[in-house]
Amino acid sequence: MIKKQMLLELLEQSDRKKVLILGKKGLFDHKEIGRFFKLYTLELTDVPCSDTVAIIEPPKLNPMEEMMSEEAYEMGMPSYNLVELEELISKTIDDDSLLMAIRLGNDQDRIIRMLGNPHISDELFVRLLQIYRWDEEEDDSKDDRNVILHTLRRYVDIKPNEEDLLQTYLTLRRLATEAIDPALLMALIGFHNFEFLVRGKEKVTLRETIARNRYIDSAVITKLLSLRDRRADIALAGNPAVSLEVLKKLIQKSDNNLHKALATNPNIDNMIFKTLLACQSTTVEILLLKQHISRGRYDMVVSAELDADIMATMAANEQLDNNVQELLVKSDNILLLEYLALNDTMQSETLIVLYKKEIISIHMCLAKNYQTPKDLLLYLYLRYKNNKDMLAALAYNSSLPQSKLVELYGVGDFEINKGLATNKNLPRDLIEYLKLDHRLQNHLAENEVLIKEYEKVFDYDARAII
Repeated sequence: MIKKQMLLELLEQSDRKKVLILGKKGLFDHKEIGRFFKLYTLELTDVPCSDTVAIIEPPKLNPMEEMMSEEAYEMGMPSYNLVELEELISKTIDDDSLLMAIRLGNDQDRIIRMLGNPHISDELFVRLLQIYRWDEEEDDSKDDRNVILHTLRRYVDIKPNEEDLLQTYLTLRRLATEAIDPALLMALIGFHNFEFLVRGKEKVTLRETIARNRYIDSAVITKLLSLRDRRADIALAGNPAVSLEVLKKLIQKSDNNLHKALATNPNIDNMIFKTLLACQSTTVEILLLKQHISRGRYDMVVSAELDADIMATMAANEQLDNNVQELLVKSDNILLLEYLALNDTMQSETLIVLYKKEIISIHMCLAKNYQTPKDLLLYLYLRYKNNKDMLAALAYNSSLPQSKLVELYGVGDFEINKGLATNKNLPRDLIEYLKLDHRLQNHLAENEVLIKEYEKVFDYDARAII
């Protein structure tokens, strides 16, 4: 900070003097630097002389420049880092004037240099990004790569040991996912519509990644819709940030994948809900599972006269109104009742009513539900003590008293141990014993206690590398 003040102070006090700049100019060209010095009635010079008041140096110099630097030092000239000068020049930039000059001259090189300037504001950066012209003939041009690199470096938090992440376009997907500035998201739409191969999934495009972002605003949504990009439309259909007005337009499209996305959106109204009930069975199942089900919507579902198995899907929904729970529990659809018994959002009273139906498959489901009252779990444990299938179901339940979990371990049955391996309430010493059975590795990987331990170790190792 002291050096910056000293440089600025020197410039302000050195009327009609000269400044020597060595090496490559960096973020600003010779003309831009010259205009800056004119503000202080200073001139640029190529060689050190008696009226030179300062020398500006980049990190690297060629042999001839090194000699000039040494000569200037012997003449007693103060030396400053080029970065200090660039920061001072950056503070004098008038955003509107800069953008006007770039547009008039179509100066793409200057845009790229400015995008690499860490001293400009995010607002100016985004405005520059929006007027950059992407290479339409070459998908991987040097200039395009530099623009992407500057964008990632500015917005993505990259650790010193992760610099290689700036060289992969997959990090661009990370930015499009994490960005919270709608203006930046709008600028990203202008990028090439890159495809990213996500592990375990199909390819995902940049536009559909932006369309899934919860921070998009109406301008971004309008822009995406104007592109008539099917994959982006599908992503918009599932985004809670999209207005109901837009969702009503999307429901008019005959696209099964778009309908499935709409079925997951919590902002749909009853009109869209009813329309989706008449779509393909997969869409209806998603709708019944993901949407809030009020009494009114329940009546719509009943009126739709759905297949019994599809109707049963509603019982697994975690957003059922209490009066809907009361209606469902009266059903004679066994699969539906089993889903209700597994649903950990059910009221205790509902679970008890389900138990009283005296259907063993429902009892098995209640045994796995950690919301089942503990007294009822203990009763199931005692009642079915000789039924290994029931004991195996209870072994998964972390609400079962630990003493009973220890007893279950003592049975020595593999099916029971699979449930115990996932149980966060199992004593640690027994978990260690279960680790000796390689067949239980996948089940142990689901244990919350072990997951937290692995996360701590991973975080410690990451910090140690840094």
